[in-house]
Amino acid sequence: MILVTGASGTVGREVVGRLPAGVGVRVMARDPARIGGVGAGVEVVAGDYGDPGSLARVLRGVRTVFLVTARVGGGDDAVFVAAARAAGVRRVVKLSAAAVLDEGAGDLITRWQRESEGLLRDCGMEWTLLRPRAFMSNCLSWAGSVRCEGVVRALYGEAAHACVDPADVARVAVRVLTEEGHAGRAYTLTGPQALSAVEQTRELGAVLGVALRFEELSPARARAALEGRYPPAVAEALLDSALRLKAGAKAGVQDTVGRLTGRPARTFRQWAAAHAASFGGHGDAAGPPQAGPRASGTGAGTAGTAP
Repeated sequence: MILVTGASGTVGREVVGRLPAGVGVRVMARDPARIGGVGAGVEVVAGDYGDPGSLARVLRGVRTVFLVTARVGGGDDAVFVAAARAAGVRRVVKLSAAAVLDEGAGDLITRWQRESEGLLRDCGMEWTLLRPRAFMSNCLSWAGSVRCEGVVRALYGEAAHACVDPADVARVAVRVLTEEGHAGRAYTLTGPQALSAVEQTRELGAVLGVALRFEELSPARARAALEGRYPPAVAEALLDSALRLKAGAKAGVQDTVGRLTGRPARTFRQWAAAHAASFGGHGDAAGPPQAGPRASGTGAGTAGTAP
């Protein structure tokens, strides 16, 4: 039995949908009603990191776990790992982040991820770490300003970032969850190219068939936008992450996705084409970009600031 946590999230949802037929799959969710569209035979069970009793029920009979935690510094990894060990789980595949390898990264989020990785290494179970760069799907935060104004706004628009398609992260996760030979391994996952937000804007415009504009966010405006969405310490960590992006710490490309799955990682243009409807489009543009809408606004997309 494979247990998938974080199944309502960007990667977990893809993992559930890609696990092969015939594999026993259980999904843990605080609110099972939020988990829809799972395949036949997928068991959805109520569980909460804050309720060890529920974890014991969720983990009964489970041999392999895909572990996703999101409460920064909240201790969820420690509680879950202890419960998994007590339940006799054999293997844990943890979704971490590439930032743990950045020597200059000492922000709250990265420290928490390093601590979580350390827990797994010392847990006595088999473990595998998946360390993606930021998800291409973070660019969905631009959708509103693209649809209404034809504008993308971000910090440090010329800084290159080797973002990865979450679907590729899920493809790697499925291989690791269903194959032997990955115990004690850590895999850094990137896209096939490092693009700046300016270049992503150009690629997205080509897919949509409109001439999008890029507007550089000032650090002060980015801070205000982040503090409106996150606790102050998390917002500060994301701003620190953006500074590392500006310094070039996130531009390295690796071929891990292709090596593990046998298929190259998807490009940003391929990701954009698959999600064109979110930006008001219908897929790859057949002709040259047309003039996009022009309007003033205060939207502040912050894609690209994650690890």
